Amino acid sequence: MNELDHPLITQTIFFPRKAEPVGEHDGTIPVGDGVVLGYRAYPHEPDAPLILYFHGNGEIAAEHDSIASLYREVVGAALLVVDYRGYGWSTGQPAANHMLPDAEAVFRALPDLREKHQLGNGPLFVMGRSLGGPSAMHLAGAHTAALTGLILESTFADVRAWLLRKGFPAGVVPGPSRALDFAAQMSDINLPLLVIHGEQDTLIPPDEGRRLFKASPAEVKRLVTISAAGHNTLLAVGLETYFGAVAAFVSEAKAHSA
Repeated sequence: MNELDHPLITQTIFFPRKAEPVGEHDGTIPVGDGVVLGYRAYPHEPDAPLILYFHGNGEIAAEHDSIASLYREVVGAALLVVDYRGYGWSTGQPAANHMLPDAEAVFRALPDLREKHQLGNGPLFVMGRSLGGPSAMHLAGAHTAALTGLILESTFADVRAWLLRKGFPAGVVPGPSRALDFAAQMSDINLPLLVIHGEQDTLIPPDEGRRLFKASPAEVKRLVTISAAGHNTLLAVGLETYFGAVAAFVSEAKAHSA
């Protein structure tokens, strides 16, 4: 995603906030050049599914305690939330060209993190919300055999089209590229898929989610739209629908892979 590293784009898609690690399940992952990414792990039972979660642009791992408890209690899953460069207690500066290589570094670290934080050996799911969608889709495409399912929330089908809708000048928006067309990439990802989107999302419209869902060749796939929800209000207005969908999908994907 090197095409997105124009300063105007970087200022729009990244809103880093800092935090300090506070407990035994906070840590860092080296990603090269002396940079580390912070994470917070939320263990569950040894055989529970693990969801590797890439969050949205104004969020940090340290604020996911309440949502993690719902993943544990409703879905029955452990959660690992990883920050981007410059977020939380990560070092470095956020940049689009680092996101996919950093996701690979996180994936390589998973065996050690599972052991260190008692995250077990259950089925692995990858999830991306908004800005985190490309990282999740990248890992789903690169490591399909190692994953049980992909969950996408309120994310892009085509980031170039999104930039054009946002009114960026022609000299800033990159040209057509499969690297930025996630719906095209999704057509090659044969992995159980759950897409969740708010019908009132004006930042990333729900048609983006529908395009991703339609492009997926997966036999097991679900599209859940929450009628009254915007980009940042899915849980506020659709908590039961949201977690009911995640729980049902995780169960169905596990059965499909058995």
